Amino acid sequence: MDSRPRDWMQVRVDGAVTANITERLREAHEARGEISRAEVSAIARAAALPVAAVAGAASFYADFAAGQGDRECAGTGCFVARGGVGAPPRARTVYCLGCCYAAPAALRDGLAVTVPAGTPVPAIPYHCASAEPIALAGLCGGAEPWRAWTEVLDRRSWPELTAEVDRAGLRGRGGAEYPAAAKWRSAQRNPGPRYVVANGDEGDPGSFCDRLLMEGDPHRVLEGLALCASAVGASQGRVLVRSEYPRAAEVLRDAVETARAAGHLGENVHGSGLDFDIVVQQGAGSYVAGEETALLRSLQGLRGSVQARPPYPTERGYRGLPTVVQNVETLAALPWIALHGGAAYARFGRPHETGTKLVSLNSEFERPGVYEVEYGVPLRWITEELGGGLRGGRRLRALQIGGPLGGFLAVDELETGLATADLAALGVALGHAGLVAIPEDIAPGELLRELWRFAARESCGACAPCRVGTRRGLELCDTSRSASSDGDSELDRLLDIMHTASMCAFGVGVADSVRSLLRVYPGSEAARR
Repeated sequence: MDSRPRDWMQVRVDGAVTANITERLREAHEARGEISRAEVSAIARAAALPVAAVAGAASFYADFAAGQGDRECAGTGCFVARGGVGAPPRARTVYCLGCCYAAPAALRDGLAVTVPAGTPVPAIPYHCASAEPIALAGLCGGAEPWRAWTEVLDRRSWPELTAEVDRAGLRGRGGAEYPAAAKWRSAQRNPGPRYVVANGDEGDPGSFCDRLLMEGDPHRVLEGLALCASAVGASQGRVLVRSEYPRAAEVLRDAVETARAAGHLGENVHGSGLDFDIVVQQGAGSYVAGEETALLRSLQGLRGSVQARPPYPTERGYRGLPTVVQNVETLAALPWIALHGGAAYARFGRPHETGTKLVSLNSEFERPGVYEVEYGVPLRWITEELGGGLRGGRRLRALQIGGPLGGFLAVDELETGLATADLAALGVALGHAGLVAIPEDIAPGELLRELWRFAARESCGACAPCRVGTRRGLELCDTSRSASSDGDSELDRLLDIMHTASMCAFGVGVADSVRSLLRVYPGSEAARR
């Protein structure tokens, strides 16, 4: 008998019901612009959940706030494109629309448009700048979708996939860079049934590579999820797409139907004896829901707050069962590895950081878009050779990398390699590798305020250091309280507490990012706050 402990949320909530919780809340909100107590109670009764569980979800997600409608993007790329000015006063805002290459942008009637023109944002430009496209293989003329899947099934070689991924040195591309093979083995050690989940909740303002993959090459993402499932022994997969990417969800659902019709999904796939199918779900507006424990709660229709670990999702994840969560870009690399082998993949990049990475360049660059590069290439080559420098001859003052939890680099630090260790030496995290160019005319004090404003809004509130710390940081900006650089100021103490005691990477990342900004702008208005 399976003696694994599970709580009421994990025991009583199945996939059909949990998806329905979020969708019923969405339907209620779209009908009247708010969700009433009676509707919360009715949804809770239908799902056999406590009212508090459904009320927690209804009050947590940005999409369910009263009066939500059209929204202005408040991400760093749009902030910079507006000349260092925040979203219009009293405007409803969103972080972020994944349109940083065409910023500033807004959401109008569910469609991303440029501002002020109001025209639909153009397609995402992309280019492979590595020796061979891997994540962009499908978009750049590589192997047709589902070829790796059918070959693996024909050879009955799915037990070998974990070893090949280990040889490849593939690490998660969502920011944490945890070795994929180690995560798979952790799930394999725990009794099934098991789940696999594609994390399409790309929330880092400044990154739009996952949106490119989900909208432009959905079958490769689904194929990667199927390969992951065959390796870990899962028969069910879930894809969580952030609600700010409505087109991506639509494209992925169509791709699932097409793959089912072609026999790539379902029972006894291609006569292999393997069963595997996929459900696509939409989020409801939360940055922190991209963290894997929060994401799994979001999938279950619950409040997307971070959970303490252990237990890890590979032990107790979706519905309390072993679950492997992988980022969209990570999954997109798996078909190439399955076809060419792990050793071939490991020849790209560096010995301890192998392969390629998709980087996103914002609209301040002469040539914005998504570029696939090998790990370790200099950031100066990316920004000046690939990106073409800043448009209109403007001068670069700083480079934000990895979104609000990543950090800032000065112009004289751009010889740094696109690699975790190189960036960590400067107190910066790679994250999703979104690159936002900050021109000289952007006021550092306003940039700092925007960073704290994002942090205060998007903290999930699960731990006091982050919940209180982000709001206090914003207060220090708004009240112009001084912070000396002698290590004994209120700001210094606040950042120390957030870095040391926050439950997840959000509070830690915010503290490190603020410190990097103050380092890049010494003696400025931002550094004096």
